[in-house]
Amino acid sequence: MALSALSALFLVFAFALVRSTPALGDIRKARNDRPAVILSADGEILDELKPANREWVPLGRISPYVVAALIATEDRRFYDHHGIDWKRIAAAAVHTLSGDRQGGSTITQQLARNLYPDDIGRAPTLTRKLREAITAFKIEAVYSKDQILETYLNTVPFLYNAYGVEMAARTYFSKSADRLDILESATLVGMLKANSTYNPVLNPERALQRRNTVLGQMNKYGRLGPDAYTRLKRQPLHVDFAPQTEPPGAAPHFSAQLRKWLIAWADRNGYNLYADGLVVRTTIDFRLQTMATQALGWQTNQLQWIANQAWNERTGCWPGNDLFQTFMRQTPDYSAARKAGQSDRDAIRNLASNSNYVRALCRSKAQVQAGFVAIDPRSGDIKAWVGSPDFSAEPFDHVQQARRQPGSTFKPFVYGAAFADGARPGDTIMDRNVAIPLPGSAIWRPTDAEPPTERPMTLRDALAFSRNRITAQLMQREGPAKVARLAQAMGVRESPLEPVPSLALGTSPVTLREMVSAYATIANRGAYVEPRMVTRIEDQHGKVLTEFPSAAPVRALPAEAALTLVDVMRDVVTRGTGSDIRTRFGIRTDVAGKTGTTQDNADSWFILMHPQLVAGAWVGFDDGRVTLGSYWSQGARSALPMVGAFYDMALRARAIDPGARFSPEKRPPPPARARPHRFLFWRF
Repeated sequence: MALSALSALFLVFAFALVRSTPALGDIRKARNDRPAVILSADGEILDELKPANREWVPLGRISPYVVAALIATEDRRFYDHHGIDWKRIAAAAVHTLSGDRQGGSTITQQLARNLYPDDIGRAPTLTRKLREAITAFKIEAVYSKDQILETYLNTVPFLYNAYGVEMAARTYFSKSADRLDILESATLVGMLKANSTYNPVLNPERALQRRNTVLGQMNKYGRLGPDAYTRLKRQPLHVDFAPQTEPPGAAPHFSAQLRKWLIAWADRNGYNLYADGLVVRTTIDFRLQTMATQALGWQTNQLQWIANQAWNERTGCWPGNDLFQTFMRQTPDYSAARKAGQSDRDAIRNLASNSNYVRALCRSKAQVQAGFVAIDPRSGDIKAWVGSPDFSAEPFDHVQQARRQPGSTFKPFVYGAAFADGARPGDTIMDRNVAIPLPGSAIWRPTDAEPPTERPMTLRDALAFSRNRITAQLMQREGPAKVARLAQAMGVRESPLEPVPSLALGTSPVTLREMVSAYATIANRGAYVEPRMVTRIEDQHGKVLTEFPSAAPVRALPAEAALTLVDVMRDVVTRGTGSDIRTRFGIRTDVAGKTGTTQDNADSWFILMHPQLVAGAWVGFDDGRVTLGSYWSQGARSALPMVGAFYDMALRARAIDPGARFSPEKRPPPPARARPHRFLFWRF
């Protein structure tokens, strides 16, 4: 009676587990290797969202030696069972009870674990084994034996980001899976027991022993003759190691950000990004993306040459440089030397004598980084996105992930607030030294490269020539809190802004994407449009699943104030700090922009507005303590050429209209004035 009750409870428990295992529909999808395709707005493929570095090949394109070795080693009764080998389980139990633990999993059970690691798990519990067995039965019900073998061999991992036997064959033997000989096949199958332990690159002796074990199993079960086995097991281990890297797409940083959003969307809507063959149509313009990549690569190559002169083993990267000593003290090599008993002085001296160590550390610290993004101000569509000079070497995204001080590119928010309050470009403030009191009896004294003239300066000239003293005084009039709110309304919506007087000079770190989005608001006559990455998603047959229209514009800055700000910022590129746009790159179309350089020369910025496209660039180093010096770190010399080259290409290709204008030929009339203040003076 008790046994019957126990059996009934077990059946109820097993039935409950059935519902917690993958459904048959999900299992049918597991063999579908149809990743979502990301397309540009003009129909070019930007990327494919593969779950791993894998190329699916049919069973007919896999060496028969691989199949023979796999079955002989992992599941010799593979064709005789329906997912569970009861004889093997019984034998494994006997061995385990006698102290020789053995596994009893079939190829189908292993496939279940590989396909559904989260659903099944790997804990050595009865619940896990039951889930695995149930899933194996479901797989056998859906797939033929050959389909199970094909799926298994295309999904099993082999280290070095190689998934499936095709990528493993290329990685370890520099050939395709159909050309693997019997020794190579046995080596790869031998790795399945423990990838790291039997890694033929790092552990060749263990890999050789394991390969011969596989050959022995093939001999034992009639898949290899005795003479051949005796001859083959004497052969050395031949490896032709060539790690396989997935080539990045045309917009890899954009794709990386988009993948995060798509995963959440797919989860909410019941789609599989890796099997349903979705087509994701984005806002990226393939031509503009190519131009942005070229412009960023061209400029960073020039700057890298300059950085290499300033940071090498004879100048910046030598132990006499206190900063480089600091870098050395932050490395694991230094920590290991100190733990070994070396003094700080000895550790620094010994590490400095290692030229390979110094060169590698120098290269890692002195690698020029940059980010570039372009947005259509009318729709919010992101048209180009380059997060670093080389995605493979630096996947960190300097468009979306990096927060850096924007320097003088933040100043237009101060002037925008003033124009919204009725100020005019011709209003003046005295160019003089100022001392601005801060909480706690501190004093802030903003300075400029040029000495004060002690004469009135117009707001137009102050922004065109990026005068800090004038901007600081204007900030006092408008108030830091008001300026911070305006910047947030215009597009700086993720990074916190500290409402302090120095915010006028860009002391609060922000992202490049936020800044370009905010400038797009200026170009769009003060109406903020949330940036858009995707226009629609289709199924594999072209049926539209969902569309994503442009966000409704939200008024952030009065239109007249925005037009006035654009007009003043025209002077930046006509006769101010951004004049190289006209003189060097010959851009004659209606554009306006702003340069930016932080006080410590760590960050260089330039953002340029065109009625149809706003683009901005940031240049610097991942470690803000490394700079190009006061000359080359200026936004006009580091970031501006990148943007200038981009617009030159875009205009020549007619990717944007050279005749487009922000407003009629006549400059916009000044906004109504709230109160008379032709001459503005503050004394601190």
